[in-house]
Amino acid sequence: MNRAKGKFLYHVLAFMTMALWGVTFVSTKTLINQGLSPAQIFTIRFVIAYLGLLAVCIIRGGDNKRAFSRTISHEFLFVLMGISGGSLYFLTENTALRYTQACNVSFIVCMAPLLTILMTLTIRKLFRNSLTQGLEDVKIRFPLVAGTAFALSGMVLVLFDHHKLSLSPKGDILAFLAALCWAFYSQFMGQMTDRYGSLFATRKVFFYGLVTIVPVLMLSDNSNLAAVRFGSVQVWGNLLFLSTIASLFCFVLWNRILLVIGNVTATNYVYLNPVFTLIGAVIILDERMTLASGIGSAMILGGVILAGAKSRKKDLCNN
Repeated sequence: MNRAKGKFLYHVLAFMTMALWGVTFVSTKTLINQGLSPAQIFTIRFVIAYLGLLAVCIIRGGDNKRAFSRTISHEFLFVLMGISGGSLYFLTENTALRYTQACNVSFIVCMAPLLTILMTLTIRKLFRNSLTQGLEDVKIRFPLVAGTAFALSGMVLVLFDHHKLSLSPKGDILAFLAALCWAFYSQFMGQMTDRYGSLFATRKVFFYGLVTIVPVLMLSDNSNLAAVRFGSVQVWGNLLFLSTIASLFCFVLWNRILLVIGNVTATNYVYLNPVFTLIGAVIILDERMTLASGIGSAMILGGVILAGAKSRKKDLCNN
């Protein structure tokens, strides 16, 4: 029973993490409006987060201070996760905000749970090795299918309420690539956290994310930085929120969540992102929540609970 209670706590923490990450859409859009490019936002955000995490690793000591993982294959996997969960994910997501509506980006990125399920099923079917052993054993059954459909329906209500769907192929494709990146990242981060701990695993992802964004920065025109008002609360406040809370704190916590409740179950909480994006917009941007948005938010929450109901019932029965 204690184990079940422990897992319930991580479901609550997943809910809290999505609340914070949902606000990042508003925060990032604000920084883009202030003149920063997507690559610049990612770099500043993750440099601050990486330095903070590095300091924590040094203080904690032990394996947290090690420079490399135990095998070349693990190090290569950290490179891939640094790209998929770091540089490429944030570059595609943030750039998509330039070309299409924020609601489009939120909705398409929230395809990550479905892509995670499909990717997990495919990898488990095609491969049988130590990497696939850490993936959640996914069964396509009623609670998962019904919960997913319910959550997706709720997102349609929330995101397109009183909006005309404005398709932008460039922005929408970028948002889909972001969802695909997050699905890949979710496959393996939980088991790498199990092998190396949250602090070390997250630090490696941040490091390789920063390394792989360098070519993008070098090939970009960064003359816009001279016009950005870094002394403005809108700029440094949002950068501080994105780097310390949304990156350093939330990524370490999320990697632990992936380990404890499983990559597919955890990723289902991504459906909550647009709900908290909407709440953030109401509070920060003074937008109004309509009846349809409220109903849609409740449907998303209900869908997430339903999708994870079977696994939580199984946990209770095993304790």
